[in-house]
Amino acid sequence: MGLIAYPEAQEKARNAGLDLVLVAEHSDPPVCRIMDYGKLLFEQKKNLKNQRKRNLTQKVKEVKFHVNVDKHDYDYKIEHACAFLGKGNKVKITLALRGREMAHKEMAFDLVNKITEDLKGFGNPEVTPKFQGRNMTVPFAPDKKGKH
Repeated sequence: MGLIAYPEAQEKARNAGLDLVLVAEHSDPPVCRIMDYGKLLFEQKKNLKNQRKRNLTQKVKEVKFHVNVDKHDYDYKIEHACAFLGKGNKVKITLALRGREMAHKEMAFDLVNKITEDLKGFGNPEVTPKFQGRNMTVPFAPDKKGKH
């Protein structure tokens, strides 16, 4: 509408049955728009909600193994880890060593390599396996083009 005096703009808004909304107060002259203020607030809330929905925090799920894990238990835990990775969560694989198992750390590395191989396509290890006391941990990040 161009440059209009404030009382005239108020009159046009009233005649249209809408509100006169200040859009940019720091510009010279201040910019106003004739619109439904309630609708503007609703759309701003809706956009804010959509932004929050897109910015989901990534959760870290943990799956624990032992060196002498049974085949069925192993398959069950791998299935859960794949499901977690498929949903976009990070997975921390923890391998706990008990008693004399500490003397056979190569078995732990073999099991971690097998787990890494089975989780290929669903997720990738973020770092190489590390020992922290009696536990070995490997964090996995979900694969971008995984088999979801």
